[in-house]
Amino acid sequence: MSTLWKDIRYKLLQSDSKLGLLIGINVIVFLAVTIPGIFEAWFFKSTYIAAFADKYLQLPANLKTLAYHFWTPITYMFMHAGVFHILFNMLWLYWMGQIFEEYLGHKRTVIVYLLGGLAGAVFFVAAINLLPMFADPQWQAVTVVGASASVMAFVVATATLLPNYEIFLMFLGPVKLKWLAIFYVLIDFLGTIGPNAGGEFAHLGGALIGFIYIKQLQKGNDWSTPINKMFTPKPKIKVVQGGGGGNTRNTSANTLPRQDEVDRILDKISQSGYDSLSKQEKETLFRASNNDR
Repeated sequence: MSTLWKDIRYKLLQSDSKLGLLIGINVIVFLAVTIPGIFEAWFFKSTYIAAFADKYLQLPANLKTLAYHFWTPITYMFMHAGVFHILFNMLWLYWMGQIFEEYLGHKRTVIVYLLGGLAGAVFFVAAINLLPMFADPQWQAVTVVGASASVMAFVVATATLLPNYEIFLMFLGPVKLKWLAIFYVLIDFLGTIGPNAGGEFAHLGGALIGFIYIKQLQKGNDWSTPINKMFTPKPKIKVVQGGGGGNTRNTSANTLPRQDEVDRILDKISQSGYDSLSKQEKETLFRASNNDR
């Protein structure tokens, strides 16, 4: 049991990858709400815990309620409505997140998750309050919950970065990421006139921010830089005495690549795929990824 706990703690807090942290938060929140709720139903035949979580953690469409529950645009993206809801969201987050971190490092993972969730919240609230289709007052009572908007941000971001990257899907075989992303975006768009219309708009918001994030990154605008700088410790300055007679060594292998060179390589990947890179370009991307890690 101690070994299992050590493995879980490593995945959550010590691993370079941030996927374990995000998945862990989602699972912990889900179990913290669901397990006590089950015991409550067994012994007291009530659902106060679930009702409390729904009221204070889910994202409401009503603007007045949202003003009082201003934290819900964050909390809703870590809540889920059932076992299969969280299961499929976490599986897709893990699959797409692994590819994302393989090529862009782990420092951008959390910001993409949060941006996807926030964009989904904006799309959901705006759609319910602005579109004539939702003019019926009953829509003001709806809420949205789940990490789906954040997951869609990873799906579309990864497909935008690596459109020709292939993954194997059961019964379908190898499928390029660009077709997978287009399929899911189309499904969400068609679902905007269905019973989960608000949720589908949230998915579209996450998808859009994933696309914009990668396009901005390819232009040299990394939205995660200000956040990463806040948590990056300042290097200590060491003064070394001595003249120039000491031995010198070639440090080119440790020199960080320029941002414009990395952006050029990322743009080439998005157009022609990873296999089109030269050996030198792959080494440059590898050094940049190591710096992120």
